[in-house]
Amino acid sequence: MKENRLKKRIEDGKVGFGIIGPTVDPTICEYVGLTGMDFYMMDGEHGAITASEVTNMVRACELVNTTPLARIRSVDTKLILQYMDAGVMGVMMPSIDTVDDVKKLVEAIKYPPFGKRGLGPVRAADYMQGSMSQAEYVEYANKQTLVLPQIESLECVKNLPELCKIDGVDGFIIGPRDLAMSMGYYDGPGHDEVKKQLDEIFETINQSNKWFGTVAGSAAQAEGLIEKGASFIMNSVQGLIKVSGNAFLEARK
Repeated sequence: MKENRLKKRIEDGKVGFGIIGPTVDPTICEYVGLTGMDFYMMDGEHGAITASEVTNMVRACELVNTTPLARIRSVDTKLILQYMDAGVMGVMMPSIDTVDDVKKLVEAIKYPPFGKRGLGPVRAADYMQGSMSQAEYVEYANKQTLVLPQIESLECVKNLPELCKIDGVDGFIIGPRDLAMSMGYYDGPGHDEVKKQLDEIFETINQSNKWFGTVAGSAAQAEGLIEKGASFIMNSVQGLIKVSGNAFLEARK
């Protein structure tokens, strides 16, 4: 089990920056890491990423000192286990709204006594050939892995104060687009009511001493979110390509 550089960075009071992407190409992970990003989030919800492909993507992230994380499609404990065993160091979980949902997520990511994750001689454990004993590995792994439920519905917002009390949850990732959809704004999160709701979410999480992260399309947006307490910020592979591509094509006009 490698050290979770993103987790250490946040614990040291610094903000983590990263990319989420639905692609299956490990080369993209290398590109992202070589830019200096702190983490790469494999999008297994909107991307058709198989468990076998995850392993090589994790290897690529490790090669460039970027923390490998994953968004997994649902709280499927066996699927989560495969991602974690490949070396993923944290899970962002969508469509998760209740205390029972979040407790099940914690149990899937953490080994006993905090969870129910099964232990095997797998890659994340150096195939049980590393320098750690089994007991040392289990304790270390539980400290390194991140549990990050995603807030993207009004039901989740309603339950947020209770979700913040759950042991094992490190922080939350807010999805503003789906949250806006849940609020009836189908054209995006730019409405004042959505912005107010986001600020209330940020405040609730900040008061609980958990972390929160969300998406930013620019450095200016990221700076504004950091001022509100964000501990990690994401852009997307396709978002960065769009912005830089449009800027490059300005010369064609």
